Amino acid sequence: MALLLVKNRKALFDHSLVEKYTAGIVLEGYEVKAIKEGKANFEGSYVRILDGEPFVVNMYIGKYSAQSQPFEELRARESRKLLLNGKEIEEIYKELDQKGKTAVPLALILDNNRIKLEFAIVKGRKDYEKKAVAKEKQVLKDLERESKEVRKLVF
Repeated sequence: MALLLVKNRKALFDHSLVEKYTAGIVLEGYEVKAIKEGKANFEGSYVRILDGEPFVVNMYIGKYSAQSQPFEELRARESRKLLLNGKEIEEIYKELDQKGKTAVPLALILDNNRIKLEFAIVKGRKDYEKKAVAKEKQVLKDLERESKEVRKLVF
């Protein structure tokens, strides 16, 4: 069972999902503790393959509250290596090579006491598509609210 630690709320609003992956991530000890405190941010981050190895670029991991060693703000946004097998790396590389596709982190999860990064290959949405998705969600919310009211009246 996986426990959600940090979520990228804006990713699925700005992009449409093509394929989803889960990867281990190489972290320092204080970074693990900071993530468990929820001090991570995905703003402006993406997944990239450099020299045949996948990295998450520009993901922010803040300072752990009880950290004794000095915190360097420059290291907070450094690239971190992802742990995937060769077949998955090859698939991702082929997908990212296509025009208009990118890889965006979706969430950091705790699975069997290990922190993993959930990311997806996505395609960008236009403004009118974003508005249509927002409208559709609102309609579903309204229908749900009305059905609850009807159930209250019936019972």
